Amino acid sequence: MWVFGYGSLIWKAGFNYDQRLVGFIKDYRRVFYQGSTDHRGTLDYPGRTVTLEPAEGEVCYLEVREKQYDQKAYLDFFTEPTATSPAVSGIMVYIASPDKKLNRNYLGPASLEDIAKQIVHAEGPSGPNRDYLFQLEKALLQIGCKDKHVMDLANEVRGILSQGEQTAS
Repeated sequence: MWVFGYGSLIWKAGFNYDQRLVGFIKDYRRVFYQGSTDHRGTLDYPGRTVTLEPAEGEVCYLEVREKQYDQKAYLDFFTEPTATSPAVSGIMVYIASPDKKLNRNYLGPASLEDIAKQIVHAEGPSGPNRDYLFQLEKALLQIGCKDKHVMDLANEVRGILSQGEQTAS
């Protein structure tokens, strides 16, 4: 079985695996729309983690841990941008749907500034929400993926944090 990691699975699988491939899925994009009340936030102050949303023309590079994700999809996985056939078919992908009846932790779209503020202040049993964001940015850059949403959000969080340091001094 193949599992597609597009968030923390990139840098922290948490399980043994036989093989790892770097690649992407088509027509989805990574977004910080899923609330985390068990790892990077609390019920009172949820953090934000990534999920996938359909987005034509976009590409996204890479059960206990994913229990807040209410859907599984089986998609084609590519390792070369110009490939017409997938390297692996039927990889499992966890997706948090926007249906609040099925996914009570879905937070949905918000401005970059609002998402960044939430990430700065959220913390859960797995640590500060900002660490999740910064680890994701670092892991993506290490595999050569420049995800604009992740990078813009990380820069916004860094800006908020540096303003807080200037205010404190």
